[in-house]
Amino acid sequence: MRKIITVLLVIAIVLGLAGCNRLSGRVSEVQVEESLLDTISRRGVLKVGLSTFVPWAMNDKNGELIGFEVDVARRLAEDMGVDIEFIPTKWSGIVPALLTGKFDVIIGGMGIRPDRNLKVNFSIPYDYSGMSIVASKENAGGFDTLEAFNNKDVVIAARIGTTAAAAAEKYMPLAQKRLFDDESQAIQELLTGRAHAVIASAPMPAYQSIQYSDKLFLPLEENFTKEPIGFALHKGDYDLVNYFNNWITVVDAEGWLKERKHYWFGTQDWQDLVQ
Repeated sequence: MRKIITVLLVIAIVLGLAGCNRLSGRVSEVQVEESLLDTISRRGVLKVGLSTFVPWAMNDKNGELIGFEVDVARRLAEDMGVDIEFIPTKWSGIVPALLTGKFDVIIGGMGIRPDRNLKVNFSIPYDYSGMSIVASKENAGGFDTLEAFNNKDVVIAARIGTTAAAAAEKYMPLAQKRLFDDESQAIQELLTGRAHAVIASAPMPAYQSIQYSDKLFLPLEENFTKEPIGFALHKGDYDLVNYFNNWITVVDAEGWLKERKHYWFGTQDWQDLVQ
């Protein structure tokens, strides 16, 4: 009997140690998964995915990226004590690119939406945006409500995969939709008379109505939606999202975000950089 008890005790101890080792392995795996912040620090480079939206991110005369998001990303990297690498990506594929590890974070005017949150984690908002609409004077002259555009004979252009495309579907379900990889293509569709209006994040529609004042106008005085904008990152990176949240809180309290937002969205002092 004593021998049997001894054998059972040995087996229990062995199984217990094996269980501890497996648990330790799982803890180690979790720690590795949550260490992207340390990885960025050791690498010395923050990799940022973005897509061009005026004035969020755009190329200047020399081909260099400038804009509100670019300023935000550069300041973030500076405060982290690392260099920055921008990885321009088509908007329609930007979330899959993040999930496959092409870059560490999306800083590109991405609206915080529940459907997106199923795939990525979001920081707290560092900005708020909204949808606006710019229309053709020839095709949509006299339209001054969203309901006027909700017609089967109306063509709405927008950028594919964006909240603008979602807004077009939500607020103008009867209208025809034409979606493009780039907003410049949507504007071209409008200028050539093949669309009645373009929906996009403010202030792009306002800029287009000024640039092409002979052809375009703003049918609505204000944005017709409001959406929070956040950094998007891979799920499980809790240390990194904690750092981003605290960073946003600090620079917002400084007034730095407000100052940069005013420069890019409230003035046109930067126009000479791109023209």
